[in-house]
Order: sequence, then structure tokens, then C-alpha cells
Amino acid sequence: MSQNLLMIEDDARLAQMVGEYLGQSGFAVQHAGDGHGGLLALQTKPPDLVILDLMLPDMDGLEVCRRIRSLPGALAQIPVLMLTAKGDPMDRIIGLEIGADDYLPKPFEPRELLARIRAVLRRRGEGLPQVSKQLLFGTLEIDRDARTVSVAGQPCDLTSYQFDLLVALAERAGRVLTRDQIMEAVRGRELDAFDRSIDVHMGRIRAAIELDAKDPKRILTVRGVGYVFARQQD
Repeated sequence: MSQNLLMIEDDARLAQMVGEYLGQSGFAVQHAGDGHGGLLALQTKPPDLVILDLMLPDMDGLEVCRRIRSLPGALAQIPVLMLTAKGDPMDRIIGLEIGADDYLPKPFEPRELLARIRAVLRRRGEGLPQVSKQLLFGTLEIDRDARTVSVAGQPCDLTSYQFDLLVALAERAGRVLTRDQIMEAVRGRELDAFDRSIDVHMGRIRAAIELDAKDPKRILTVRGVGYVFARQQD
């Protein structure tokens, strides 16, 4: 099974080159062009390792690394390999002190990057708590790998897009999300910010997972704001 990597890098050409090279070695590489996008991608689809550039347009890589290490549970343990064009050894020292697992200066040989990735995964892989691929809320079970949803063992009929919306909410259980935040979480999918289509989808998700769609207990509407996925257990 291929391992998933997240590359947070504002140089799209470099990211494409690295993605193609690592893909030949069995890795699946997701790309984010800035720190905020990278943090969102990491929480939406947790990778096995993050390749993190130090120089990003919205925040530096050190701050991104700090935020990763402050995330809850196994997300905070995801290995981070930092890249930088700087030659100052203090950057390396600070990066390692705040939780980076390794450090590679630019320009670099793709073969060295591959070797370092494998070494970090080898060091961190044994005994490391893994991010669960299943989300469990009482009788509600969401399997991110199989892309299935069931309630009390009975499968729920959701479209692929509705599944993505449900996962976006469930992974952020207890947090109120605006419609814009939900759309950002499932970015790359068609959704019109100026119509009520998201509300229609939420209604259909409720019909599939709630005991009573007219009195929902899981997906709650926050009037004037958006939606929240309730944490309570059945």
C-alpha cells in the first residue's frame, strides 16, 4: 500500500517535480501552496509525512510546524521534514527544536529527499500511534478508506460529494463551520457559494444518518453562521 505525503511548498514546479519523482517510488503526494492550505489538508486527509518548506507566502514553515505539533492526538505526531533555501544553521536548530524530524537545504537531490523520507518514516513508524481511518460517533461509523457510512450497522446511501461534506464536519466535531469553511474543506468540488445547494446536501445527509431528520442530533444548524457536528454519543 502506498504511503501518503503532504508537500507544503509555494513553488508549484518544484512540487510537481518532487511529486512525480516520489510517485515513481510508490508515494502518493498531495500538494498545498501555503501554510493555511497545508494545515487544512493535513487535518482533512492526514498524511504519513509532511514535506514542509520554510519560506511560505502566508506564514513561515516554523509556525506551520508549531501548529502541527499543537494539533490533537495522533495528528501532532505526523513526521515533518523541513526544506529551506536558507543557509543559516540556526534555522535548522530552531526547526528541530520545535519538532521537525529532519531538515534538508535547497537545492537538493531528489534521491537524497527520498532517502531522508524513508529514514524518517522508518524511525517514526514503529510504535507510532496512527490516525484512525474510521470516525466513530456512537452507532454512526464513517470509514474514510472505504468511503462508507453506516448507522447501527446499516449502510447509509450518500453521494460521493455528500460523503465528503459529512467527513469535513465530522473531523471537526464540536466546531461551528461557516458555509465558506465547509466549501474550503472540500475544495476542488463544485459548489456555488451564492445558492442554497449546501443546505440541500445537508438535508439529504441528515435524512441518511439521523433517526429523525426534522429533529437532528448530529448535524446542527447554527442560525446565521453555518453548521456544527455534535460530539455527543448515541
